[in-house]
Amino acid sequence: MKDYVVRGTDKDRNFRFFGSITREIVQTAHEYHQTSPVVTAGLGRVMTAATMMGQMLKGERDRLSVSIKGDGPIGGVIVETNAEGHIKGYPYTSDVNIPLNPDGKLDVSGAFGNAVMTIMKDMGLKEPYIGQTILVSGEIAEDFTYYFATSEQTPSVVALGVLVDVDCSVKQSGGFIIQVLPEALDEAIDRLEKQLKDFPAITTLLEEGKTIEQAIESLLGEVDFFEKKEIKYHCDCSLDQMERGLMSIGEKELTEILEEDKQAELVCHFCNKKYLFQEPQLQELIREITGR
Repeated sequence: MKDYVVRGTDKDRNFRFFGSITREIVQTAHEYHQTSPVVTAGLGRVMTAATMMGQMLKGERDRLSVSIKGDGPIGGVIVETNAEGHIKGYPYTSDVNIPLNPDGKLDVSGAFGNAVMTIMKDMGLKEPYIGQTILVSGEIAEDFTYYFATSEQTPSVVALGVLVDVDCSVKQSGGFIIQVLPEALDEAIDRLEKQLKDFPAITTLLEEGKTIEQAIESLLGEVDFFEKKEIKYHCDCSLDQMERGLMSIGEKELTEILEEDKQAELVCHFCNKKYLFQEPQLQELIREITGR
């Protein structure tokens, strides 16, 4: 099954929700970056949340990025997505091996350490919207819940899960975001809170053969699904982007590279594609900078 995201509301319009299946996306990220299990889990949870937040954007060209920087061994991750359902991401450090947490699970919180999460939305305005919070748990779902409450003043429930197989491949990955609408009834909110107390992990439900839609329905009862959209890992790097990147370092440094190395190789962080610039190409870039 292809990865996808769904959105909708419950029948009584107390909540809106987003749900996503991201196994192929997270598996692609694992293959590009050769991530260890705890890094796969951490990056995958962030990417899963981002796929749903991308569907909250209004314009077709709007973009969203999530950056986490911490003092743990992973260092951080960067994820970018858009309203079209394209997403890409990478960790600062791909191969992190630390002990399991006290519950016997991958210690994502320990991998990130003390960290700050920054979310930027580029909606075509003069300045992008930027929200920033500390990681309150490092387990990512709770951190996005905290972000929505503090930066967007939207009470939310976020559930995210990535199950890594014994061969380090991604067995299951998905999640949901449920947000309280302005006219929500108190009894509906109370009912949801009670349902959540004993609600199983997302990956447990997916392993049982449940869909993300069924998981949401088990919490909200009868719902209206408004849209189901395919999502995929997509890197939009290009030769033009890399040329602009080289030119941005300026004439002096570019000339030094030309004289010392005779070539320059740039690698895309998101997909590891390599771009090689030989001597004639570097000379042409310098001419463009100087106008000579």
